[in-house]
Amino acid sequence: MPSSLRLVPPTPLEYFASLVADDASFSLVDAAAAIAQDEYPELDTQTVLAHIDALGEKLRRRVPADAVALQRLRWLNRFFFQELGFAGNVNDYYDRDNSYLHRVLATRRGIPITLAVLYIELASHLGLSARGVSFPGHFLVKLKLHGGAQQGEVIIDPFSGHSLSRDELDERLNPYRRQQGLVGDFEVPLGLFLQAAPPRDVVARMLRNLKEIHRAASDWTRMLAVLQRLVVLLPDAWEERRDRGLAWAALGQPDAAAEDLRAYLEHCPDAKDREAMRRELDALRPDRPRLH
Repeated sequence: MPSSLRLVPPTPLEYFASLVADDASFSLVDAAAAIAQDEYPELDTQTVLAHIDALGEKLRRRVPADAVALQRLRWLNRFFFQELGFAGNVNDYYDRDNSYLHRVLATRRGIPITLAVLYIELASHLGLSARGVSFPGHFLVKLKLHGGAQQGEVIIDPFSGHSLSRDELDERLNPYRRQQGLVGDFEVPLGLFLQAAPPRDVVARMLRNLKEIHRAASDWTRMLAVLQRLVVLLPDAWEERRDRGLAWAALGQPDAAAEDLRAYLEHCPDAKDREAMRRELDALRPDRPRLH
């Protein structure tokens, strides 16, 4: 009698890779929820998604079918920020749990980008067109309103729940413009900073937030796990491959480190840190001749 086949479940990284493999089927909320499985390996992401869907359906049942977009937006804001009480975690902004959707759902506290992902998903249950905006320093949400007397775009700060005027957005952007030299003849229009971010970019920003938290704590094990996801998500972002190599090196894995650093040097011949990375690679292989 033939032995029965035993199905081996995918690892968290393999599952994440399947979610982000194709832009056409890329689900922002699915990929965002899966990020937490590095820290919480037993997490059932389907339970998390079902929780979000239940909240969305609860909201949808309350809103009259003939409500125009602006009315639906008001219902959404009241439900999300007032009834559910979602807000920014001002007391512990750099807590890594702020980057995990299931923890944000439990505590009702998060950072702009995780709050935005949840807000966008609930907006979809009301038929509202909401997208994330990778605004410098602070993630925002943009909604396009159609129908009724009120039409156009609304920009929401998911951290506070406030709707932002053009003047307020300009004021927030000015420090970044000055820092980057984007003033005077080089000034860039505000609208360019309000472009909708593709889901892949949103997830990358979430992961990079975690990466910086772990880097600041010199937590190389956690940082490596995040970098594994970034390399899968952005296979052509060679700086992530470089940083993964440095994490491998810090964890005493010279072969893996050398492979990543070699790939970085091969694909980024004009990188400003090329010589520094050459030295890092040479230090991993002291018995081999220096690369030229």
